[in-house]
Amino acid sequence: MERSEIISLLEVINQQVSSSVLGGMEEEYEELESMGLIKINRDSVQWSSSMTPAGNAYLGHD
Repeated sequence: MERSEIISLLEVINQQVSSSVLGGMEEEYEELESMGLIKINRDSVQWSSSMTPAGNAYLGHD
């Protein structure tokens, strides 16, 4: 994933307290999670994601 794609997805996630994992984009979200930028909550039927401190730092929102 390119930096601009990463920033775009992180900005969407950052705008919400708990962002639903968009259908068909599970692979992209899992890539962000593997980079430590988000955490995916897989405990519900509809997965959701939230920013990690590393994700906030990546966006410059320390």
